[in-house]
Amino acid sequence: MSKRFIGSRQTTIAREIELSGTGVHSGAPVSMVLHPTEADTGYRFLVSKRGRIIAEIPADVRYVKNLTLCTVLGDESGVTVGTVEHLLAALRGLSIDNCYIEIDSREVPIMDGSAAAFVEAIDEVGIRELSQPRKFIKVLKPIRVQDGDCWGELKPHSGFHLDVEIDFPTPLIGRQRLALEMNSGAFRNEISRARTFGFMRDVESLWKAGLALGASLNNTIALADDRIMNAEGLRYPQEFVRHKMLDAMGDLALAGGPVLGSYRSVRGGHRLNANVVQALLGDTEAWTMVRAPWVRDTVPVDVSVASAAVNYAADRT
Repeated sequence: MSKRFIGSRQTTIAREIELSGTGVHSGAPVSMVLHPTEADTGYRFLVSKRGRIIAEIPADVRYVKNLTLCTVLGDESGVTVGTVEHLLAALRGLSIDNCYIEIDSREVPIMDGSAAAFVEAIDEVGIRELSQPRKFIKVLKPIRVQDGDCWGELKPHSGFHLDVEIDFPTPLIGRQRLALEMNSGAFRNEISRARTFGFMRDVESLWKAGLALGASLNNTIALADDRIMNAEGLRYPQEFVRHKMLDAMGDLALAGGPVLGSYRSVRGGHRLNANVVQALLGDTEAWTMVRAPWVRDTVPVDVSVASAAVNYAADRT
């Protein structure tokens, strides 16, 4: 009897998902619908205005327009959609390959500041397997980007490994580092509920810049000089670096598919993550596209660990 690797085929969500919330930077209300779609679509944002789709923006690093405090994608006409990283992390973290994201605002809703609401919504409707084999971006050689004391590096690896380090000059955060072999269980249990964070001392300057207008204690860990303002405290030990890992996962989704590689980030953020993805894709000797195979009489494995990557057939299409 023939068997195939678990997760070797592409996926989409099983049914539509309706979500609503507030844009953390705009402060505006947002309605969003996630739609199932066919194989090889990837993630695409359908920006609507008064019920009409005015732009279709792929979740692709080539469409990045701004990286100030969040990741903003846009098209040539000037239509943009921002704060995409938590949603993309949820889709990638749950091994969903294809999804249309219809949105009536220029910003994905912040929800509770993490990916938890997206994970819960996807769990409720389920995931549908498609007929086409899953495609991976396999890192072939190290790619490093450095900016002062901040740097990021992708290296070859049989699965997807994240190693993130942050260093903030406050005892409330300080230096934190976390490394995880990133499969769906690790994503769900270790980083999906980690919230975004900010400093009370920055609020006035952010507001003047038109940013963080929708931030609140309901969606942000707020740090004063000597304490965390949220009454419930932290959800995880080292929640701050866990959130940076969540951001990195969402930003690396802009590569256009699941990555087979190990990513190390030191004092990084959205800009560094995007620059590393751009550097990888810009070097044709640094990566190749590989497909998940059909394999006879093989014990199924979790493809998110991708231990069978060495058997995948190379395919740059």
